[in-house]
Formats: sequence, C-alpha cells, structure tokens
Amino acid sequence: MQLILWRHAEAEDLAKTDLARALTPKGRRQADAVGKWLRASLGPELSQWRILASPAVRTQQTAQALGCPFETVNEIAPDAPASAVLAAAGWPSAPQPAIVVGHQPTLGMVAAHLMHGEEGYVSVKKGAIWWFETRIREGVGQTVLKTMLTPESILNISPD
Repeated sequence: MQLILWRHAEAEDLAKTDLARALTPKGRRQADAVGKWLRASLGPELSQWRILASPAVRTQQTAQALGCPFETVNEIAPDAPASAVLAAAGWPSAPQPAIVVGHQPTLGMVAAHLMHGEEGYVSVKKGAIWWFETRIREGVGQTVLKTMLTPESILNISPD
C-alpha cells in the first residue's frame, strides 16, 4: 500500500475558530506547487488514489490544489490520534493508495510510527508531503519512506 501524508499549507494564525483558519497567499502557492508536483508524479494513477482531508478549511483548501474529488473525514480533524489517520487510510492493507491531508502533531506521530513501528514524533513542515509504501523483503513486511518533499524545494525558495 502507498500512503502520502500531506500537511496543510501555511494558514492564517487567527480566525473565528481553529477549523475556520484559511490558507494565506503563501499557503496557496505552497499547496498549488505540491498539488502540481503530485499530479505530475502520479499522472493518470491519481484517479485511483483515495484523497482524505480533515474538515478544517486549511486542509480542504490544500486538498483542492490537487484538482480532483476528495473525502472529508471528521475523524482526522486537528488533534486526532495517529491511529485515526491510519484507520481512515486503511493502513497497511487497503487495496487503494491514499493521500491524507491533515495536521501537526498528528501527521508527525503517524510518520514516526511508520518509520519506527512505535510511538514518537517527527516535525512535518507546512505543506510538506511524506510518501510511504509497504513492501515484502525476504518474507518480512517493511515500510519505506519513498519521498519527503517540502514546498520550498519545489518553489526553490529559502525556508522560513
């Protein structure tokens, strides 16, 4: 199975509620750049991927940058446990690959779990993707970090 964790792009600091926070102009550029990269990298296969987004405005706007339909999954809202993201995606045995557009610290906890097999935390930059896949080597199941990409690496700008 393949799983892409995509942290929402840069969002405004304040709004009526946390869920109402929208992307900033920089965040829209970040989301557009990563969305374009994903469309180019996945090509026609993108239509075979499940795309799951938190109900927060900033994740919805980030997911929209892919230009294809996505599902809103309330269980992966801000502060969701890592287990909720993995369950929503069907990791590790779902027949369909998934892109999850979510939040920190949850995505960092998911990435740590996928890399180390136990609880932990890594920092996932705003707008970044972490692309994982499973494989079998010598009869043993493994998780592989296939790609980690930040919007800055695509836009060729210096990070904040």
